[in-house]
Amino acid sequence: MDCKVIEQILSEALELTEVHATADGSHFKVVAVGECFDGMSRVKQQQAIYGPLADNIASGELHALTIKTFTPTQWKREKLFNM
Repeated sequence: MDCKVIEQILSEALELTEVHATADGSHFKVVAVGECFDGMSRVKQQQAIYGPLADNIASGELHALTIKTFTPTQWKREKLFNM
């Protein structure tokens, strides 16, 4: 599966300010940034990402997925301290 397709699916399904997908073989990593994650539990944040990708996961097109979600404020702090 192409990373750009993952980004497009998530951008269309969720109100995100940024979304980044990367691949290492069949393992994908998604970093999603949006106000929509504010006040959500970690589980709900994960479900928000898995939902739009459910068909791709079920078909086996998307196998291993690591998800990191941030609000815009959290993302600014993450970039400042960890990048």
